[in-house]
Amino acid sequence: MPKLLLGIDVGTYSSKGVLAEADGTVLKTRIVEHKMDIPQQGWAEQDADSVWWADVVSICNTLLDGSPYSGEDVAGVALSAIGPCVLPLDADGKPLRPGILYGVDTRASDEIDHLNNKLGEDAIYEFSGMSLSSQAAGPKILWIKNNEPDIWAKTDHITTASSYLVYKMTGEKIMDRHTASHYMPLMDIKTLEWSDHFSEEIINTDKLPKLGWSDEIAGQVSKAGAKETGLKEGTPVAVGAVDALSEGISVGVTKPGDLMIMYGSTAFFILVLDNPVPDKRMWTVGGAFSGQYNLAAGMATTGSLTRWFRDELAGDLPDNTAYQTLFDEAENVPPGANGLILLPYFSGERTPINDPKARGVIAGLTLSHSRADIYRAILEGVAYGIRHNVETFQNIGAPVERIVAVGGGTQSSTWLQIVSDIVGIEQEIPAQTIGASYGNAFLAGLATGILNEEDLKTWVKPEKIIKPNLEKKKKYDHFYKNYLALYQQTKGIMHNLADGGE
Repeated sequence: MPKLLLGIDVGTYSSKGVLAEADGTVLKTRIVEHKMDIPQQGWAEQDADSVWWADVVSICNTLLDGSPYSGEDVAGVALSAIGPCVLPLDADGKPLRPGILYGVDTRASDEIDHLNNKLGEDAIYEFSGMSLSSQAAGPKILWIKNNEPDIWAKTDHITTASSYLVYKMTGEKIMDRHTASHYMPLMDIKTLEWSDHFSEEIINTDKLPKLGWSDEIAGQVSKAGAKETGLKEGTPVAVGAVDALSEGISVGVTKPGDLMIMYGSTAFFILVLDNPVPDKRMWTVGGAFSGQYNLAAGMATTGSLTRWFRDELAGDLPDNTAYQTLFDEAENVPPGANGLILLPYFSGERTPINDPKARGVIAGLTLSHSRADIYRAILEGVAYGIRHNVETFQNIGAPVERIVAVGGGTQSSTWLQIVSDIVGIEQEIPAQTIGASYGNAFLAGLATGILNEEDLKTWVKPEKIIKPNLEKKKKYDHFYKNYLALYQQTKGIMHNLADGGE
């Protein structure tokens, strides 16, 4: 009998697969790197077949190559990906254009303004549980309708990255409710179902996938899916999730009061709730499991900002040691980055300011500042942004009882300590932080009935706790006030520059 669980996650810059046993033991992993396309300022795209699906096929072919495991050994599959993305498909299920990515793509500002003016900002918030932002898929669908009429005329269906992967593997068109919540204003947050309440202005909801919970079965691997991936035809495939939700599951963030901070190309926050606590600054969305809600948030540029710095301003450093060198240099810079404050809004910003026209700012530069000072300012700037989000959760009455840190950024103890010092929080670091693909393997076990939620205690164990230095926090409190003021006092200039500076 097949007994192994396969989890695959397609991220912004790389994809990862995990083959695990039912007790959580990881047998094989595979990582495939890819790029994000930026055709013009404010746009972010990826090709659905040559990036998303090609990565899945490559991962499956590697993990299931017969040495020693094959598709015959796999009892269940779950997939996740970046989201919410917008991908139009024709009547044959073929992509009509590259997928438009999540909140890092800010092209639909005019559509956001139009929908707010036409439908009413308060009405949208009341219906969707959150305000429109660059994270919202509805305005991006409207952008295609307004700007690409030839593509729109051929559009039979709109889907997102994770749902497209499930479709390619099973032939079923289905989306998890967490991702679908970001398709506002097309989902009723009270019922967590598609609604025609505002759809006339955007798209007929018949052109959207059916909905499911992340741990439900979406379908079985089709003949075509089996041929490409090496999986056995008929293997169960879960509905799956957006990458951040699967990442939370991978480290046991499943109980009300649990907050995950994901340090990736962007920062993403998921707080598990029994009941919704709507606030216009944050995202109220469906959870992974039936009846659950999440209060979610996200910053637009975190890990991608350190990557930008490495590529553009540290080209003299070898690729394999560049990050370590930069973190080591930043470690020796005192709190406050020798008088620098950085706003990390290099791709606009998502929560809690929800400003697609926000821009990056480095304030306080002098001729005495070094590369290390600026890199330290980047790390602190991201930490100030994390504090802004965590304080917003607390201010609206959403209980934060436990914080778990995950993602590539957790490899740097320097960055984690800066965040704990600035925010004044403890962060739990799991012993195993493989990521969303590991959470997907667990989802595959839930969907097939091999596992139950209590089995997470076997899969997830804490390794260490990062505790704040309260003396340093007192120093950072002053800089944090300046961080908040810097945005307010430069917002008008940012917006003018974003509009062309005329």
